[in-house]
Amino acid sequence: MWKFWRKNGLVIAGATIQGFGMGVFLFPHAIPSGGAGGMSVLLNYWFHVPIGFALWLVNFSMLLLAMKYLGNRSTLWTMLSITVTSLSIFAFQQTIHVPARNVWIDLAIGSIFLGTGVGILLREGVSNGGVGVIALIIANSRNILPGKPLFLINGCIFILTASVIKWEIIIQALLSQWISTIIVDLICKINFYQSYTLGWRKK
Repeated sequence: MWKFWRKNGLVIAGATIQGFGMGVFLFPHAIPSGGAGGMSVLLNYWFHVPIGFALWLVNFSMLLLAMKYLGNRSTLWTMLSITVTSLSIFAFQQTIHVPARNVWIDLAIGSIFLGTGVGILLREGVSNGGVGVIALIIANSRNILPGKPLFLINGCIFILTASVIKWEIIIQALLSQWISTIIVDLICKINFYQSYTLGWRKK
């Protein structure tokens, strides 16, 4: 029971920290926080799918992968992380207003919070939603840290999105992913083998 509540608290904390970085620092500058956002923009651009529904569709598809490869329990934890992240983004955007902004300072701060939240989630064997599921599957199968596959997958999506929409977003998006990836791996290196070799197995 203690392990359940401990993991529950860490998942909620990780998702809230992630939502704080996204909602307060990254989204006000339209900086994509990950591959799911880029895929949603492309679906909206190509097929005129409402971006909110497109984001849900991408996350739902990733959850199906999580259920198949990571097990039902991992999928439920991922659903919790996605829900808490979405609610925290909305809450923080409604309650916190930064009067003077600098895009590069906000990018750095937001990416640090994003990486911290994602790192906590992945360290618990829980995806942060979107393409984080794919990164977790790759890391699980190869017994490696998830930061690098997460960066490579998101980078490819950002390049595709920038080539279709506008090239200006790619520098900020990739820089944000690079910073957050460093933080993810720093968080995940803590008790790496104990956390990952047992936590990722199908339940």
